[in-house]
Amino acid sequence: MKTKSTIVHLPVYQPGKPIEEVKRELGLTEVIKLASNENPFGSSPKVKEAIEAELANISLYPDGGSVALSEVLAEFLGVDTNQLIYGAGSDEIILMIARAYLVQGDETVMATHTFPQYKHNCEIEGAVCIEVPLKDGTHDLPAMLAKVNEKTKVLWLCNPNNPTGTMVSHDEVESFLKAIPPHVLVVLDEAYYEYNMTGEYPRSLELLKQFPNVVILRTFSKIYGLASLRIGYGIGHPDVIRSINQVREPFNTSRFGQAAAIAAIKDQEFIESCRKANAEGIAYINGELQRLGLSAFPAHGNFIMIDVKRPAKLVFEALLRKGIIVRGGHALDFPTSIRVTVGSREQNEKFVAALEQVLSEVEVGA
Repeated sequence: MKTKSTIVHLPVYQPGKPIEEVKRELGLTEVIKLASNENPFGSSPKVKEAIEAELANISLYPDGGSVALSEVLAEFLGVDTNQLIYGAGSDEIILMIARAYLVQGDETVMATHTFPQYKHNCEIEGAVCIEVPLKDGTHDLPAMLAKVNEKTKVLWLCNPNNPTGTMVSHDEVESFLKAIPPHVLVVLDEAYYEYNMTGEYPRSLELLKQFPNVVILRTFSKIYGLASLRIGYGIGHPDVIRSINQVREPFNTSRFGQAAAIAAIKDQEFIESCRKANAEGIAYINGELQRLGLSAFPAHGNFIMIDVKRPAKLVFEALLRKGIIVRGGHALDFPTSIRVTVGSREQNEKFVAALEQVLSEVEVGA
């Protein structure tokens, strides 16, 4: 048997280490996971009620068209239902976009470093990935624009960017889109959109009205706290959504995910409380980093990329031994940085205390 030539070199995605595995390996009783950008406050209490109500329907297929969810979400966003598509997390919509738009030899433009699933799925389709280095941890839009040509089919913008947490503004994105040829599909990945507290963040739904070659990705996995239910969504022009829908697998989101998403949307008070707590967490951690003499990229999601000025692998391992799971920059091509999810106040304080100990244990340049 012979696999596709386009996949033989691809790495398997490595998620953050699970809490149970770390407890078992290191003999710990308490472990705090700050590696996967999950919501430390869980999900709305209304979500649990919706899931419990759905238990009677386990034997039934979900609504393949997500009709009820589309009606609620379309009203919330102010779009039409035919502008929405759903996936098992926004990750699956990335896969569907690559499948729908890319063939062998097409070019696709993205930053480096950014969310790895763009490159992963584009290479599966045989596309040529043009990677443009970040500038001070942020998408270099002029440099990305310079790489666009007649072969370019899709361009990816992760905003806020993962793993750096930086963002590009509304004015920057609008100017960029005005210069992009209409044959290029621009994907605005806004997985952390709801966490943003600045008035400069792109008003992407407004941009979508101007630019039909834009598709917006969002998710219920982050601030909504539905990561285990795997449900995300895309917003775009009806023609774009129809093309993506043509490659969507039937019943790709579950009854539980759809019901939970409806309940989650209806509890914006919970979302606002999470947004506020996250902003407070960022301010607290940044203040402590200043005290410790460390720096970090500006954080516009629910995580912070911190330069610890020491080998990231050693810091990651030392924190792990203290029961704190973070994302080591050595796995993300940031050799002296760690990416840390903003947790609850208690979790943040325990992280800072552990980090301070680790800084004294791991020498600079070790």
